[in-house]
Amino acid sequence: MASALLMDFYELTMVDAYLSEGLHDEAAFSLFVRRLPARRNYLLACGLEQALTYLETLRFSPEELAWLESLGRFSRRLLDWLEHFHFTGDVHAVPEGTPLFAAEPLLEVIAPLPEAQLVETALINQVHLQTLAASKAARVVEAAGGRPVVDFGVRRMHGEDAGLEVARASHVAGVGATSNLLAGQRYGIPVAGTMAHSYVQAHDDELAAFRAYVRRFPETTLLVDTYDTLEGVRKVVRLARELGPDFQVRAVRLDSGDLVALAHAARCLLDTAGLAHVQIFASGGLDEDEVARLLAYHAPIDAFGVGTAMGVSADAPALDMAYKLVEYAGRGRLKLSTGKVLLPGRKQVFREEEDGVARRDVLARHGEALPGRPLLRRVMHAGRRLVDASPPLVAIRAHAREELGRLPREVRRLEPARPPYPVDVSAGLGAARRQVIAELHEASHAP
Repeated sequence: MASALLMDFYELTMVDAYLSEGLHDEAAFSLFVRRLPARRNYLLACGLEQALTYLETLRFSPEELAWLESLGRFSRRLLDWLEHFHFTGDVHAVPEGTPLFAAEPLLEVIAPLPEAQLVETALINQVHLQTLAASKAARVVEAAGGRPVVDFGVRRMHGEDAGLEVARASHVAGVGATSNLLAGQRYGIPVAGTMAHSYVQAHDDELAAFRAYVRRFPETTLLVDTYDTLEGVRKVVRLARELGPDFQVRAVRLDSGDLVALAHAARCLLDTAGLAHVQIFASGGLDEDEVARLLAYHAPIDAFGVGTAMGVSADAPALDMAYKLVEYAGRGRLKLSTGKVLLPGRKQVFREEEDGVARRDVLARHGEALPGRPLLRRVMHAGRRLVDASPPLVAIRAHAREELGRLPREVRRLEPARPPYPVDVSAGLGAARRQVIAELHEASHAP
């Protein structure tokens, strides 16, 4: 994180008030999504690594403290507290790459109330972006039906940080490579790319451009739609004849037009010329629906480059993600606001499976012992992440593949599941909610 000041103003005003009132007992905050976006049957949890790094490293610099003091809005008590701040709490979370549903916690923070409050903004910011991106990318990967998908979206993502974290989240979800070199360097994601139309345009002749590029990158993918797509494919065939056994081009790339018709025609031209090994790579405004449509029409496409629509989750660019106080000083807390009902207390999610397929989740109280596999586990204690809390990206990606494979087929599909995947509330959690409501009612009517 670039600065400790990446937080909403009210985080500091509330912490200032907490400190003045002596409200520093242990609190539990739950981070979850209230409801799934339209056409999303599940979410894929992602971003925990960055969240834990933030909690471990959050410190206020002298310059940041001086600026806060210059505002004249905060007490000396708060400024002194911030000067010595470091996070001392615990975090329980689901592993990255775990499918989740509405109301299920992605993570829970257990810490003194001022500490747990302070980190709200940044935690939502980090977990929201990557969970949003991973959930979208998983749909694209599902639509591709096992064909490779490459992330092409960095140029239209919302800033450098988004470009990096979306590439990471997409890789977790099954995207095979990225065009983003910085993401490749930072996270070890395979990098891939082809060529732009400008390279062809910079030459006087399309075939001359292909010759020059192949001399430098023999196993490249050639972009064939700068002028006339099928004529471009014919020039690739001509180049193959010229080079003979030295021809090593791996694929042609279609980036515009009727991709179904062009892919069929290109495949015919290549196969007739004895170039059955040359694959067809498609790009150009693709999303999961278009990928699915192309394959439904049996377009002979071997791989896809997907950019903006996946990178910004164009059809669902935000999640209704919340970070809410659910317990303070040993007592469950809730809210009854219309449309924003909250369940009290720390949670656990039990996933019940049959023959390796998830059948339902039960949202329960922390500490309950119920049938099924518990999803939340402690990943940080006393402000330090546990040894096994940060597996390598390759292990997170493998976990996501395994967990997605356990979902029912109808839940993995692009269309809304009918009925939705069931998430039930345990008897214990339901009783706890009724008890807290009764206590609130009693307190509101006390003389």
